[in-house]
Amino acid sequence: MSIRQVVRTLLLAVLLVGVPATATTQLRVDLSGLAVGADTVVHGVVRRVESRWSGDKMRILTDVEIQVTESLKGQPGSTVLVTQPGGRMGDIGQVVHGLASFTPGEEVVVFLQKRGPRAFRVSDMAQGKFQVKREGKTALAVPEPTESQLLDPVTRKPAASALQSMTLVELKAAIREALGEQTP
Repeated sequence: MSIRQVVRTLLLAVLLVGVPATATTQLRVDLSGLAVGADTVVHGVVRRVESRWSGDKMRILTDVEIQVTESLKGQPGSTVLVTQPGGRMGDIGQVVHGLASFTPGEEVVVFLQKRGPRAFRVSDMAQGKFQVKREGKTALAVPEPTESQLLDPVTRKPAASALQSMTLVELKAAIREALGEQTP
């Protein structure tokens, strides 16, 4: 191998190491799949978002406490604690692309997977969160935008999200229908 080839190989290696991997790929889910696959589905308000070091001090985790307004599936209690990888501690931040983001005071409907007796994670990353936006007397449920590359579960080809904005009443009715419950 010539000096020129060695230098080119080293330059290529340095360039590749410096490029962050930002793409997350996951299967697209529909509302019915979210509802059926979740252990718990809640409508509530985010009370607290707080990052912390993991027990081994190697990762940053973010805890999201949600005050439950209504449980649409499961019996979560009056609050749920959602833990996600990533967050910011001082000058150090860790990012996991494709996760839902939360803000204190935000009204949400979230589809959750159990991670312990009182701990949860959001089902299917950002796909498992709807933000509730109130405009007058209307409450609109808007799916969380995702940075993930979504793939059709059958063809495994890139696909757009199957989730759409709808009123909060329509979202709750669709969840109950997917779970085989009567809508009030």
